[in-house]
Amino acid sequence: MRNPAVFVPHFHWDREWYEPFQVFRHRLVTALDTVLDTAEAHPDFRFTVDGQMAAVEDYLEMRPEHRDRLAALVADGRLAVGPWLILLDEFLCSGETIVRNLQMGWAAAEKLGGAMRIGYLPDMFGHVAQMPQILARAGIEHAALWRGVPGTVDGHAFRWRAPDGSEVRTEFLFDGYDNGLDVLLVPEHIGRALGDYAEMTAERWGNDPVLAMAGTDHNAPDPRLTAWLHRASSDERPITLATLEEYLRDHVRDEPTAVVTGELRSHVRGNILPGVLSVRLGLKQRMAAAERTVDHAERAGALWSGQDGTPFLTLAWHKIIESTAHDSVVGSGTDETCEQVEARLAEAAQAARAVRDAAVAEPAARVPSDAHLVANPLPHPRTAHIEVDVVAPAERGVLAATAADGSLHPVQLISTAPTVLSDEVMDASQVERVLRRIHRRELFGRLIDTYELTPGSLVFHLAEVPSSGAFDLLILRRKVAEAVAAHPGEWRVLTLEEARATALAPVHVPASGLASVRVAPAEHAPEPDFTPATAAGRTLANGLVEVAVAADGTLDVTGADGTALRGLGRLVDGGDRGDSYNYGPPAEDQLVSEPAEVTVEVLEQGPLRARTRVTRVYAWPVALTEDRDVRSAQTVPTPVETLVELRAGEPFVRLTTSFLNRSADHRLRLHVPLPEPVTGSASAGQFAVTPRGLTAEGGWGEHPIPTFPASQFVAAGPATVLLDHTAEYEVVGDGSELAVTLLRAIGSISVNIHPYRDEPAASEIPAPGAQDLGLRIENRLAVLPSAGGWQQAGAVAMAELFRNDVLVARGTAPAGGALPEDTAGIAVEGPDVFVSSIRTVTGDGGASGTEVRLVAMSDTGARARVTGAFTEAATVDLLGRPLAGPAAAPGALGLDLGPWEIRTVLLR
Repeated sequence: MRNPAVFVPHFHWDREWYEPFQVFRHRLVTALDTVLDTAEAHPDFRFTVDGQMAAVEDYLEMRPEHRDRLAALVADGRLAVGPWLILLDEFLCSGETIVRNLQMGWAAAEKLGGAMRIGYLPDMFGHVAQMPQILARAGIEHAALWRGVPGTVDGHAFRWRAPDGSEVRTEFLFDGYDNGLDVLLVPEHIGRALGDYAEMTAERWGNDPVLAMAGTDHNAPDPRLTAWLHRASSDERPITLATLEEYLRDHVRDEPTAVVTGELRSHVRGNILPGVLSVRLGLKQRMAAAERTVDHAERAGALWSGQDGTPFLTLAWHKIIESTAHDSVVGSGTDETCEQVEARLAEAAQAARAVRDAAVAEPAARVPSDAHLVANPLPHPRTAHIEVDVVAPAERGVLAATAADGSLHPVQLISTAPTVLSDEVMDASQVERVLRRIHRRELFGRLIDTYELTPGSLVFHLAEVPSSGAFDLLILRRKVAEAVAAHPGEWRVLTLEEARATALAPVHVPASGLASVRVAPAEHAPEPDFTPATAAGRTLANGLVEVAVAADGTLDVTGADGTALRGLGRLVDGGDRGDSYNYGPPAEDQLVSEPAEVTVEVLEQGPLRARTRVTRVYAWPVALTEDRDVRSAQTVPTPVETLVELRAGEPFVRLTTSFLNRSADHRLRLHVPLPEPVTGSASAGQFAVTPRGLTAEGGWGEHPIPTFPASQFVAAGPATVLLDHTAEYEVVGDGSELAVTLLRAIGSISVNIHPYRDEPAASEIPAPGAQDLGLRIENRLAVLPSAGGWQQAGAVAMAELFRNDVLVARGTAPAGGALPEDTAGIAVEGPDVFVSSIRTVTGDGGASGTEVRLVAMSDTGARARVTGAFTEAATVDLLGRPLAGPAAAPGALGLDLGPWEIRTVLLR
C-alpha cells in the first residue's frame, strides 16, 4: 500500500489586512457558519480553526447562540481550537507578550472544551529562537509551521531546539498551509492528483501519511469536501479526514532525525518578508510603549497597591495581543487597518496607564505635597534622574534635593517658568466674569494661594501647593461685587504664579522600591558624590564616556575602557521602490550621506545631565520618478536634529534623532562604524540574544537580504546599540559598519514586480500612509562601547535601564511633613538575569501570590537570588501549573538557571 493521505480541513484567518477587522469578521461569520453546518451534516468531518481563539471569540460575539454547537464539536474532537489567542508576528512583540498570548488563548479554549496541543504557527514571517522552550514549558510537544525552515531539513518534520536545549517535534509545512488545495482543483480527479502529488514529494514523507492541508485564507472548505474525499479514497491509497492534532497524534510514526537550533529565518522554502520589520515605524513604537506600560502597571499593582486592576489589565493585554497579529503590527495592511491597530495599541496603553497611576497614587498619599514619590519598576536598585516642577530659587540661589534619610544632593536647574500668567485691564462691570474661571480653588491649572483686592485692582497669587489655609470662593465673589460697585471704572486683574522651575534631581531608589525626595531652595549647593556630566563646545563627558562632535556632525565616542567608535551616527538615505513586505532598491539609486550644513548647540552643561543638539541639513530627493527606478532630481532640504545626551553614572551615550519627513520612497539608516570588521552580530529579544552572520540563506523567490530584528539591543564587535522599540538592522560594508533603520517610507502594500521578490506578497493596493509624509519621525537609542562586547558591557541590564524610566508622582499628604522611609520590594540579583514580569496572580480556589518570570540571558546559565517579603516559593510552568522546584527560606530564594532558561516562580 502506498502512503495513505490525511486531509486537514482548515482556514487561515488574517483578522485584518487589506480590509479592516469588521469587514473580515463579516466573512468570518459566514465561513464558520458553513463549518458548523458541514460538521453537523457529515459526522466524519473535522476542522482546525487556525490555531487562534480570536477567530472563535470574534465569531461568538456575533453568534453567541452558537456557543453550544461549537463546544459540542470541540468536546467530540472534531473541532480543534487554540492554543493561541492570535497568530502573532513573533519578532515584533516581547517574549512576555508571546507568553500572555498563549496563556489567554489556552484559557479561552479550555472554557470551550480544550485547546489543541499543537504550537500551530502557519504563516508567521519567521520564528524566534525560544519558541520551542515557550511551547515545551506550557506542556506542548509539537509545533507546525511553514516559513523560515533552513535547507538542511529534507523531510516533513524536524526537531526544533531552543537555546536552552528544549525541543518540540515540528511538522514542516514545506508546501505551505494550503498544499491540499491543488489536489482538490478537479473533484472528479482527486485520486489521480493526489497520486501525482505524493509521487512528487515522496522523498519527504518516509513511512508517514501525506499531509494535505485543505484550506486557505478567509474561506471555509467546500461543504462537499467529505463526499469528494470518500469517493477518492481507495484501498491502495486510503484518505482520512483529521484535525491537525489528530494527524500528529494518531497518524505520524517516523521520528525526525533533523535537528534545527534557534531562530528560523531562512528564505529557502518560503518568503519571510523581512521588510515588515521597518515599515510604519509608529506601530512598532506604539507596541513597545503599550507593552512597557502594562508591564509597569502590573508591577505597580503587585508591589505598591492594594487595588485590583485585573479587568483593565486584561483588557490592555487583549488589545496588545490582538495587535500582534502578523498582518497588524507589521504594518502590511491598508491605511484604514493600520490606523485601527494604532488606536487599539493606544487604548491598551491608556487602560494600563490608569491602573499604573492609581497604584502609584497609593504610596504617593504618604508623601508630602511639596515632595515627590519615585517608584522603581526594576528589581534592582538604581540612581535615577527625575525631572520635577518645583519652586524656583531666588536670584543667584540654588536648589538641593533632600532624601528621606536627610542627605542633600545637588540639583540641576533646567528652566524657569514665567510668573505672570495674565495681566488684563477691563471695566469694573467685567471683573465678576473673571471669577467664572475659578473652579473651587483652581485657576489656570494651579491653586489660588492668596489674593489682594484693592480699589481698581485684583491680584491672584497661584501655587501648586498653597501655603495658606482655606479658600472660600463665595466670600471672594461677595467682596468683588462690593468693590466694583464702590469703585466703577477701569480695573486691572493680574494673575501671578510663584516662581517655578524645572529641575533635574538624583534619587537613589531600592529594588522594586519606593523613595521620596524634596527639591527646594537651599543656602548652598551640596558637593556631588559622582563624576559630573559636562558639555562644552563640541565635547561631552561624564567620566565613563567621552563624545566629540566632528565637523560633519558625526560623533567620536570613547568608552571607559578606551574603546573608540568614530564617525558614529552617520546617516545614509537611499531610495526604496519596494513595498510593506520587502525593501527594494531602485535600479539607479542615489545615496545621500553628506549634510549640506551642520550646527552644534549646547543645551545643558550638567552636572547631572549634559545635552548637545546637532542639526544636520540634507538634500533628500522628494520621491522616485514615475518609472520608480530613479530618485527624483528635485530635492527638499531636511534638517535632522540629533540630541546627544550623557547622564552622570551611565556608560552609554543617548541619542534621539528627529526630523519632519517630506520625502517619499526612501530608507534612512543610522550607521555605527566599527574599529575592525566583524564576522557577525547578535541581537536581544524574546528571551534570547541571537547570534547571526553577515549573510542570509537564500532560495524560493526572495532575495536573502541580511536585515534582522532587534528588540532590546543589537551588538556588533565593541558596539552595542540599546533600543527603545523593535528595529531592523544590518551589518554592512563587509562587516565594517552596523546600520540601524530609522525610517522606511513606501506607498503600497505589495508591488507586482519587485526587485527582491519573485511573486507578489498581496494585491497591489496603495498605502499612502506608509510614506509617513508630514510626520515628525523620532527614534531613541543609545550606544554602549565596550571592547568585550555586549556581555562584558552588561548590555542586558543596561538595556533595561535605558528602556524603563522610574515612575514619578507628586505627594498628596500635607506639605512640610517628614518624608517616609525608602522601602524595597522584590529584588533579583544575578549577572545577565532578565526579569520579564512581576505581577499578582490568583489561582483556582483563590490562592494568590506574586509571579516572577526570570530568564538567564547567557549561554553559561546564571545564579539568581530573589529576595523580598515572601515566606514560600513554588516553581510553575508558563500556564501557571505547579512544578517541582527549589525550596526557599523566608524572604530569599536561590535559583540555578541553565543557559537561556526561562523560569517562573510564584512567591507567597
